[in-house]
Amino acid sequence: MPLTATRSHTRPLRLLVTLLCGLVPILSGLAILYMQAERTLAQHTRQTAEELVRQIELMLDNTALAARELLPLAGQPCEAVKLALREQVTRRPFVRSTNLIWDNNLYCSSLFGAVEERLDPSNYHQGTLWLMNGNPVTPDTALLIYRLNEGRQGALATLDGYHLANVLRLIGGQTRLRLQVGPHWLAADGKVRPAPLPGLSVAQNELGSTRYAFNVEAGFDKGEAWRYMAREYPPLFSLLIFFGVVAGTLGHWLQKRASSPSRELQRALEASEFVPYLQPVVHSDSKRWAGVEVLMRWNHPKEGLVRPDLFIPFAEHSGVIVPMTRALMQQTRRLLVPLAPQLEAPFHVGINITARHCQDLALVDDCREFLNAFAPGAIALVLELTERELIEPTPVTRQLFDQLRELGVKIALDDFGTGHSSLAYLRQFNVDFLKIDQSFVAMIGADALSRHLLDSIIELSGKLGLDMVAEGVETLEQSDYLSAQGVNFLQGYLFGRPISAQAFIEALTATNGS
Repeated sequence: MPLTATRSHTRPLRLLVTLLCGLVPILSGLAILYMQAERTLAQHTRQTAEELVRQIELMLDNTALAARELLPLAGQPCEAVKLALREQVTRRPFVRSTNLIWDNNLYCSSLFGAVEERLDPSNYHQGTLWLMNGNPVTPDTALLIYRLNEGRQGALATLDGYHLANVLRLIGGQTRLRLQVGPHWLAADGKVRPAPLPGLSVAQNELGSTRYAFNVEAGFDKGEAWRYMAREYPPLFSLLIFFGVVAGTLGHWLQKRASSPSRELQRALEASEFVPYLQPVVHSDSKRWAGVEVLMRWNHPKEGLVRPDLFIPFAEHSGVIVPMTRALMQQTRRLLVPLAPQLEAPFHVGINITARHCQDLALVDDCREFLNAFAPGAIALVLELTERELIEPTPVTRQLFDQLRELGVKIALDDFGTGHSSLAYLRQFNVDFLKIDQSFVAMIGADALSRHLLDSIIELSGKLGLDMVAEGVETLEQSDYLSAQGVNFLQGYLFGRPISAQAFIEALTATNGS
């Protein structure tokens, strides 16, 4: 990159700075990935615990229904009702046995017929459930007994622990799941333990049933976050190393340059070296062009075309970004005015702005000048808020956005869901569009949890009445899924890469001609 920095005075210091430049993106990236892994695992355990509670409640619904139907028979002779007990066992899924009680004496069983056994109500948690490690018939098989009692009458329905352990295994997968009833615990091995099990180190989540007297616990063993990263993020590790090498190389190179970045940017601005590149945005249903996002490129006389990530941060930090954006809007206006009759109105033109643009009202004049060059309604100017710098909601900022709205300028929140300020911006500014970050789009068909996050963002947009633009669409599967979910606009390499002004004119002519 043609930006320059002050040369280091000593070789060891320069090497140290280079090393730090290389390590910072790697270490910070690892920290971000670790936090993301922890959040993903926590969400997974929460969803798994909810599903486990739902499945156990469904099982207990059958036992409770059997007990309710048998309760009125309590007190009648066992010989007269034992067939009814056995009928409930055959009719109700998961029910292993049923029993009748009179005055806390178990006197009739679907397994043995007439019996005589004293029942201790204190064994039942909250008077209804008892998790035990078996009975004389099956001493090594866990049982969950549901008790229903009214006055002297009582009924028991027994749920086979095999079904409970099976649910713990099938739903859990790699997640550790446990069922707690009173002081007793059941794990996926089917064994009932009378004491609390050791706590789960990662993403532990406890959830209690609102209908029955049991709790479930979900979590992972120690080190699962790193194991998850090793399973799911290998490509990102390579990317972090790549960024580290690039950052280290860039840091070393910048130290060897002599001029200041802001002066180099100012020189390039005066030489009109910053040029617009346009990337199509299409309607999700018809795939026709709905507009473009205008991206800045640096056409350096010696270095060639420079990527924006190599100079935009310097421009924002030095404040040169404001005149650079003004020049970009002027070039875009001159490009589109002759083409306006060929554009489908209202043709969306997206321009990125930062916190620097929001510190005075000059942006209003720039937007007014842009829109006045076109017939009313021909162009929809969309300002996309980026989050590299936080936009403070000052009185000037509020006045700025009020005046922009009066002009008919639309506001889009770029890369929604990846920055800490996205939700704050929704509260503070009157946003028209949410741009879904390409990291969520890339996970369609590959990562179910990330797809759930994407679906939540789409649902939030619908509830707020906001239009949506999905970035980074590269496959037909992604396009079809986003269209089916009601995303309004799509943008990505599937529909076109950022292209120069001349290439845009040729593409527009070809599109209209077809």
